[in-house]
Amino acid sequence: MYNKDSKIAVVGAGAIGGITAGFIARAGYNNVEIVCKHQEIADKFRSGEVHIFGINGDHRVTVPAVARISELKEHKDIVFLATKATDMLEAARELLPFLTDRSIVVSLQNGICEDAIAEVVGRHRTLGCVVGWGATMHGPGELEMTSAGEYIIGNIDSKPDIRLLSLEKILSSVVPVEMSENIMGNLYSKLIINSCINSLGAICGLYLGKMLSTKKYRSIFIEIIREAIAVADERYLKVEIYAGKLDYYRFLHGSGFYDNFRRHLLIRMIGFKYRRIKSSSLQSLERGNPTEIDFLNGYISFHGKKQKVPTPVNDKIIEIVKEIEAGTKEISPENFGDPFFEDFR
Repeated sequence: MYNKDSKIAVVGAGAIGGITAGFIARAGYNNVEIVCKHQEIADKFRSGEVHIFGINGDHRVTVPAVARISELKEHKDIVFLATKATDMLEAARELLPFLTDRSIVVSLQNGICEDAIAEVVGRHRTLGCVVGWGATMHGPGELEMTSAGEYIIGNIDSKPDIRLLSLEKILSSVVPVEMSENIMGNLYSKLIINSCINSLGAICGLYLGKMLSTKKYRSIFIEIIREAIAVADERYLKVEIYAGKLDYYRFLHGSGFYDNFRRHLLIRMIGFKYRRIKSSSLQSLERGNPTEIDFLNGYISFHGKKQKVPTPVNDKIIEIVKEIEAGTKEISPENFGDPFFEDFR
């Protein structure tokens, strides 16, 4: 359905968007454009000065680039939306003049943005995607691929969709691609872990290893998961195993001493393995930017209210992050001294 001459746009030139655009262009797709927001970065993409390095090798890439969506040249067959979730709706609206009935829009964001995107561009145009690999932007045009992984793609209504075959071929230029019959369950799976790691890190300001070495933080981590799964159950949403390893249902099974010890041990091991990870939401706050909390814990809380499932821990996490964004609270471990968390020991 789509081929090497298909008209492709990547909106967002951060680490994920920039690497995605660079590798697709290197694979011989002839009509790729990237929207960079900043003219300096657009100039680097156009001039071949963008440096992609890390686990997939060392490359210099050239991609036609513009600074604004309005500067795109023509209608697009495929749009990969890789902005921050906070900029996503504005970008989706600006894309409308460049979409046809055959166009597809694929979210590469953290959190679950597909429902919101579909409200703007239409469900028939919206396909789901989980980004299961990691990357970091070290500066303008310096993009490191930091961890291996895959894309997982699927129809957001769990319907057969021939367009996924073409999308799989295109994205496999970057990393391996899996197709899912339950993409919303895959997206929710990643959302849960991000709602724990990103949001707790944003509140306390600690690296993952230090944070998860503390029992109180691990207990809060467990309750975020417990609430998220309760909401999913009420929505009849099957949550897929995260990264092929973390089965949330098995993780939450049992209420005895050994079961709780097992949960804490697993989280402690995750913290040790990824001890140098710094929350992306924390990094956003340190740059003076808003976080993506509304599309992480906010998604759990929103659907909890719709389904009449209490989500007090997620609600409190959202409240504190919003206060930090507003400047009425500082980033500090002392935030977890709030009386709300008194029973988390």
